[in-house]
Amino acid sequence: MRITARAAPVRVIAGEMKGRRLVASHGAGLRPTSAKVRESVFNILGDRIKDAVFIDLYAGTGAVGIEAMSRGAQTVYFVEASRKSAEAIEETLRGCGCRQRAKIINKKASDFVKGSLIEAKADIIFLDPPYHTGEMDEILPLLSDGRLLGDGGVVLAERLSKKRLPEEIGALRLKKSYRYGDTALSLYEVRG
Repeated sequence: MRITARAAPVRVIAGEMKGRRLVASHGAGLRPTSAKVRESVFNILGDRIKDAVFIDLYAGTGAVGIEAMSRGAQTVYFVEASRKSAEAIEETLRGCGCRQRAKIINKKASDFVKGSLIEAKADIIFLDPPYHTGEMDEILPLLSDGRLLGDGGVVLAERLSKKRLPEEIGALRLKKSYRYGDTALSLYEVRG
């Protein structure tokens, strides 16, 4: 008999929805951002999250974007290519009564960035593309032109700690990198 471990439920860590369980679509290849790394994301962002326009690229389970809402983000764009995952995010948002603060975009992150017209420029863009693809190298230059990011905006990129990212990409400048075991977060700011 083969015993397989069940994935632990993904829950909101802090804020108005603390403890809420997410309706997670744990499809093939889906790797939700761990609670430890999610907590670090919001420690890095600090007060920037309050009333922010937040884009969760490669949203997956929606855990990071929902955490942003719970901690006070004004509007969150969930960009997710998988229809099943986008529907799970929708279900979670309806269940917590915060659907009106969310925009769910069911398309590839690169397609969204290339052709996006959002109501207000983003204050924060979080991206967590699949680790073993070239998507990080494709998406960062697309974000560097400033079309989606407002003045003083930041990009926070989750990646394998072994993967090196450039110090500067277009209008983006690497402010700091943080390492958590095999995972790292890189914080970019718009150059002034």
